[in-house]
Amino acid sequence: MFDAMNPLYVVPEGVQTRWATAENPGGEKGRAAHEAGGRKGAPMRPLPAGGQLVLAEVEGAGGTVRRIWMTVSDRSPKVLRGVRLDFYWDGAANPAVSAPVGDFFGQGLGRMAAFDSMLFSSPEARSFNCCVPMPFRTGMRIVATNESGVDLGCCFYEVDYTVGDRHGEDVLYFHAHYRRERETKFRRDYEILPRVSGRGRYLGCNLGAIANTELYFDSWWGEGEVKCYLDGDTGLPTLAGTGTEDYIGSGWGQGRFDNLFHGCHVSDGENMQYCFYRHHVPDPVYFHKDVRVTIQQIGCFGPPQKPKFLAAGRELYYPGSDMRKIDIAALDGYCLFEREKDDWSSCAYFYLDRCENGLPPIDPAAARVAGLRASADAAKRADV
Repeated sequence: MFDAMNPLYVVPEGVQTRWATAENPGGEKGRAAHEAGGRKGAPMRPLPAGGQLVLAEVEGAGGTVRRIWMTVSDRSPKVLRGVRLDFYWDGAANPAVSAPVGDFFGQGLGRMAAFDSMLFSSPEARSFNCCVPMPFRTGMRIVATNESGVDLGCCFYEVDYTVGDRHGEDVLYFHAHYRRERETKFRRDYEILPRVSGRGRYLGCNLGAIANTELYFDSWWGEGEVKCYLDGDTGLPTLAGTGTEDYIGSGWGQGRFDNLFHGCHVSDGENMQYCFYRHHVPDPVYFHKDVRVTIQQIGCFGPPQKPKFLAAGRELYYPGSDMRKIDIAALDGYCLFEREKDDWSSCAYFYLDRCENGLPPIDPAAARVAGLRASADAAKRADV
């Protein structure tokens, strides 16, 4: 899908292309590949534990970040959740984007998985790609901070942007916010995006869920409806979906797939771990005063789980405000029930009419990584 305002066959007047890479960190004209006589002298940079790396920076000019690509030499859970990305627009003191590198690029739960969407992709589960357009008016700064405790010998990156773009008053700033709730609360919806004030567009999210098998065995965890509270909604939202797999365009369970605007690139039924995404590109979610997005903590069980729940003496409750207890022994068929103590995480994407969003800082690295288990391929190192 091409940008109708910037067709392939038109060169905008005064707009120039720049790539910020280790070969040309400042994106300067005529300064790329200058080390080693222009013979690949600096293709990457180290990022030691506790260190920072400015991936791209522009001062005193407007423009648009068009594409970001990265890969690192260690893609274990500790690194995917421990390296933090922060994006600043127009000299703002607080970041518009603050998220672990893995979650920002759609790789949740500290697990790499190959997928391809319109906005994010990882062709072979070894790299990170983002093609979300990110306008700025007077400058931008993108920083990677290594809070993982792991020395990264190799950090490869490329931030492709243009300078000289003319942005009207209706052009919004890109934001992203990471959250994790390691133990969700009974009858309290998980917040994908806490309330944000301003005018803008909710662009979607990627979500990670680790179902609590000690409490609920192999029962289905994903009956919760996504709810969007818009422009003053409090008790009830304006928008609500019908279930987790429904929100990402599937139905009757959640296997592995990836499409342009929705997908589930991790469907690990053995460990009850799932990563999935929805991008509201063809179906815009606009807000004019404020927005808040949540998902209910509701599951479903049936005959396969009934004897397990009875043997364990579980008490389960129907969804709703009256807290009706389910008579598991008398139940014939399938039944929805309220869940708690699942592990949910997310990275929400949105555009806003201001550079700062007022959201709290993300959790420290130790809290982001706690309890994650590496998949078989997660710790493999890149060929360098």
